[in-house]
Amino acid sequence: MTARVKYACDLDKSVLNNNFDRRGWIPVAPDEDWNFYWATVQSVRTVFSVESGYRLCDDQVINHYPNHYELTRKDLMVKNIKRYRKDLEKDGNPLAEKDETGRYLHLDCIPTTFMLPADYNLFVEEFRKNPSSTWIMKPCGKARGIGIFLINRLSQLKKWSRDSRTNTFTAPSSKETYVISKYIENPMLIGGKKFDLRLYVLVTSCRPLKCYIYKLGFCRFCTVKYNANMNEIDNMFVHLTNVSIQKHGDEYNSVHGGKWTIANFRNFLEGTRGKAVTDHLFDEINWLTVHSLKAAANVMANDRHCFETYGYDIIIDDNMKPWLIEVNASPSLTATTSSDRIMKYKLISDVINIVIPPGELPDVRSSKTPSKDVYGSFDLLYDEELAQSDLLTQDAKSRLGMPGFGFRGRDSKLSSKATWK
Repeated sequence: MTARVKYACDLDKSVLNNNFDRRGWIPVAPDEDWNFYWATVQSVRTVFSVESGYRLCDDQVINHYPNHYELTRKDLMVKNIKRYRKDLEKDGNPLAEKDETGRYLHLDCIPTTFMLPADYNLFVEEFRKNPSSTWIMKPCGKARGIGIFLINRLSQLKKWSRDSRTNTFTAPSSKETYVISKYIENPMLIGGKKFDLRLYVLVTSCRPLKCYIYKLGFCRFCTVKYNANMNEIDNMFVHLTNVSIQKHGDEYNSVHGGKWTIANFRNFLEGTRGKAVTDHLFDEINWLTVHSLKAAANVMANDRHCFETYGYDIIIDDNMKPWLIEVNASPSLTATTSSDRIMKYKLISDVINIVIPPGELPDVRSSKTPSKDVYGSFDLLYDEELAQSDLLTQDAKSRLGMPGFGFRGRDSKLSSKATWK
């Protein structure tokens, strides 16, 4: 008999409600006895706060980790990736190898970034090495493009700061911290326009890491052609791909919403650059995704009642190099077009099928290894437990003189069961 799951939901979104209704689940209030809770990050904070005294049962799952912000706050994401690289370097790990300029050969996945106000003097020092460069300023705790602007002169930053009479930087709000990152001035363009990729990544365990990547992501395009001369530094319709900004532009097309599916993007790349180049690009994207998750894994509260559906934003430059821009804890479930609605409905359906075996109640004591039949449009991106088991097997084989292979960064041929490869 199919179990009747009781669910609570903080968001009134059709892509969520239709999925719950189709399964015959029973709606309950968040303060009642639920099995599945699609919560806002604020509610998750309350559920896991010491004051609430709430203790989750074995048949309860919730859609955020208690400290998901270790990856989804812009400053903490950068801090964790920088620490991860330094730790690997200290251990002499070949993944942390650098070239003669000090650039990481295998983990150069984020633009040069500083925290403000803390790193203001370091930023000024870096800026003066290349005074013609452009930088992008973002408040750490905001989303949807709010509060973002570009600068290419130090005077713009001083003017923006409340305290421009001194050499110290003061943020407009004492509570608010900002990140300032080297702007990618050579983005790959299609039709003369800048775009980024929104990819969905499902994490069901942080330690050992287990994650899946969704095949039905999309590209988000700017509505105005890119100007490499930076003459339009203040025109966000040229520089920011966020739909929440672009939909207010005169050139916005509400039929396709300024979006391309990842499948269309792959077809375009294979037709213009070839299949090998396209496959390599997506391998690089998978590589940076796995290592960004590994960077935060050791500081995450790895609660077995939790899962997370992250929205990864990635920009590709004209050398076909992907850059991780940010990770979203609550990627928008609002549909801007009919195809958007279908895709997001399928995304939620596939997430639920992986997290809760169809027809069953959640059971956090059971193995988090769902049948491949329920993956839907997800691919297993990385299973750390299986990967380690593969490496032990290879090591044993090599000791016995049997054919094997070692871990060689992204060229590793680990078992297809353990990684996307």
